[in-house]
Amino acid sequence: MQLNVQISGNGAPLIIMHGLFGTQSNWSGQIKALAEHFTVYAVDLPNHGRSPHTDQTSYPLMADNIIELMNQHDLDRAHILGHSMGGKVAMQLALNNPQRVDKLIIVDIAPVQYPNHHNEVFSGLNAVDLNQLKSRGDADKQLSMHVKELSVRQFLLTNLYRTEEKTFAWRMNLPVLEACYDEISKAPTGPAFEYPVLFIKGENSDYITSEYRNPILALFPKADYRLIQGAGHWPHAEKASVFTKMVLNYLQK
Repeated sequence: MQLNVQISGNGAPLIIMHGLFGTQSNWSGQIKALAEHFTVYAVDLPNHGRSPHTDQTSYPLMADNIIELMNQHDLDRAHILGHSMGGKVAMQLALNNPQRVDKLIIVDIAPVQYPNHHNEVFSGLNAVDLNQLKSRGDADKQLSMHVKELSVRQFLLTNLYRTEEKTFAWRMNLPVLEACYDEISKAPTGPAFEYPVLFIKGENSDYITSEYRNPILALFPKADYRLIQGAGHWPHAEKASVFTKMVLNYLQK
């Protein structure tokens, strides 16, 4: 598979991965600063952004896709940074292929199975009548019937684009993401990763809580933690400068 990837900068390779419904453009606030020190590979994961669509998805499959990308670019090892779903991909890659990982950073996600909490998002996305849309404003109005938070709607609508036929479409593979949601909710599995890993948590997020400490340590016994004050589930967007400094400090020490 040929994943869509934006490559920037010079230095040791750093692969960064977005979360569910995201794209590599979610990292635009970090890429410039990180690219001053690293060769940054900002990836669109399968079924997202401009990467190919498939008929199924899982963490082992996505981890293998990233290893394939590394092989395509002759990367024996790389720093790996992933947020949310991308963080689970990063964890699965590290558990399966520890020899391919330099430093590992996981952003606001734990290696656990989460309860389904995207029902309203899927309902809203499916409720958008792509054939009848006249504008993004129309899409936002339809989506708002299910998704109340404006910031979440704005994030989701970054996936909306006009085709060559001037109709609207989703870049993400919505049917497969919904059909495979149980897979996306699962925990990564494998033998423990016996190397340091940094978990970054947003202070106001409930994706990493004290109850997940034991599952984290079972797979990542050398885990370290950093908290970003005043941030939620998207600390790289909400506190971009603090987040970037934290990442650089960890990767350069």
